[in-house]
Amino acid sequence: MPNLDDELIELRREVHRHPELAGEERETAGLVAEQLRAAGLDVTTGVGGHGVVAVLNGSADGPTVAYRADMDAVDARTNVLPFPRSGLVFDEDFASRVPNVAHLCGHDLHTAIGVGVARTLAQGSEPIRGRLVFVFQPAEEPLQGARAMLKTGLVQRLAPREFYAVHCSPFPSGTIAVSPGYGLPGLDHIRIVLPGGNDSVVAAVAAEVAGLGTVESPRSIDDYHAHFRALLAPEIAASIQASVCVAQWIEHTPDAHPAANVLLRVWPQERLPGLRARVKQLAAAAGGHVEFPGDPFPAMVSSAELSTVAGQYLATVLGPESVLWARASWPFNCEDFALFLNEAPGALFYLGVADTETGMNGAPHAPDFAADERAIGHGVRAMTGLLTDRLAARSAPGDRPRGPVRGRSTYGIEHRGADPAAVAESRKSWLPHRRGQ
Repeated sequence: MPNLDDELIELRREVHRHPELAGEERETAGLVAEQLRAAGLDVTTGVGGHGVVAVLNGSADGPTVAYRADMDAVDARTNVLPFPRSGLVFDEDFASRVPNVAHLCGHDLHTAIGVGVARTLAQGSEPIRGRLVFVFQPAEEPLQGARAMLKTGLVQRLAPREFYAVHCSPFPSGTIAVSPGYGLPGLDHIRIVLPGGNDSVVAAVAAEVAGLGTVESPRSIDDYHAHFRALLAPEIAASIQASVCVAQWIEHTPDAHPAANVLLRVWPQERLPGLRARVKQLAAAAGGHVEFPGDPFPAMVSSAELSTVAGQYLATVLGPESVLWARASWPFNCEDFALFLNEAPGALFYLGVADTETGMNGAPHAPDFAADERAIGHGVRAMTGLLTDRLAARSAPGDRPRGPVRGRSTYGIEHRGADPAAVAESRKSWLPHRRGQ
């Protein structure tokens, strides 16, 4: 009989073979709902599009804790990093069968891990005090799915006290990173219209706006990995506590006026008003004006307290060598999970999926993104243990975040996690010297 890890790997491969773009996740959502219903969860489909919400009620009353996984794939022609391909292929037997669509951000792994956590907890022998809510969201890539799901009011009615998620990362497989008080930047779209301008005027304004940036997007896979390593080095992380990443493109308005579109990814988000004001000044000085197509998208901030508690718990059950501590925010991507964290405090964890020995880069949105599938089991066991620990902590007298609850089941995590020696060896080329957490 296949074990759960094998079944989840096959689920991941099935989703990988048949990727669906944002808003089109019908088949993926159907697979998720089928497995969760079979495990005995109360499943609601069609939430905010193709979203799935599954509820696992415990054997006794208690608090509610939620877990999110995203399901959509990416357009492999446009939504990829401009890196050369390595030539290595790891999905030959389960490659995408949909032209120009692929799971290059790891959402297929996220989906499998979410299903695995739900199944493990539903079929476990340990009693659950409280309620667990599993949110499988569509349309994360365009930052639309979370808002659509929240508009239905279902998540709010379930009233989770805490919210958690994982995301694939280029950290070594067998590790997981916490980032207390950090996360991912907010996003603002600004359009600079220059009615009397010409190409040279537009280029001059664009150059001034580019000067507002403090970080440049990675230009190679090695550069990408170096940026991720920097999050773990206290001395380097201390120098990147604030960041502005600028992207621009030029277009013309319907009445043929040149316009510069600016995307600002900003951490911390409190800097956004000042940056908007500065862009307004630059536009006015060039005889133009600015337009704001929409409100800024908020930064995703992992709770400092809950992330620290989670890191302590995971270090206890996985071993301290398996838990990494990020001391700054990744400046290049935004995350729809930010809206769920506006509903309840929680955290997103970076799940290591890279394997340097085989060449699996673990870099989301790389054109040849590849992941060590053993990370699926690592993620399931880590999140299964954490969610039950958080329910126990929330059920305790005082009902506030606190440290790991000793003596509770960790659903086999201490026995089935990554081999500490192998993890330590894989980290040698990755981690800077650290003087402690």
